[in-house]
Amino acid sequence: QVQLVESGGGLVQPGGSLKLSCAASGFTFSMYAMRWYRQAPGKERELVAHISTTGGSTNYADSVKGRFTISRDNAKNTVYLQMNSLKPEDTAVYYCSAIRGVLTYWGQGTRLTVSS
Repeated sequence: QVQLVESGGGLVQPGGSLKLSCAASGFTFSMYAMRWYRQAPGKERELVAHISTTGGSTNYADSVKGRFTISRDNAKNTVYLQMNSLKPEDTAVYYCSAIRGVLTYWGQGTRLTVSS
C-alpha cells in the first residue's frame, strides 16, 4: 500500500522557519522523483520544488527560490522541505508527491500558516 505522510506544518510568524517532512512507504522511493506542491485558499495547486531520484538535481518556483530547500534521504524514504524567511503568502496546505513516468502518488497534505 502506497503511503506518503507529510508532517511538520503549523503556525509560524513571518520571517520564521519550518521544516516539512514526507515519509514514503509501499514503493521503491529511490526510483521516484519527489515534489512539494502547495495550495492556498481559493487558489490552484502549484509546484513548489522538485528533486531528482538521487537528489543531484533540484528546481524551485520563483516565489520560493533562495528561501526553500528540498532534500531527500533515500535510506529513510523521506523527502524534506526546509522553509526559511517565511511570508504570509506562503500560507497553504503543502503536499508531497512521488513521480515516475505516468505514475504519481500524493500525500494528504500538511497545513502551514504564516501569521503574526
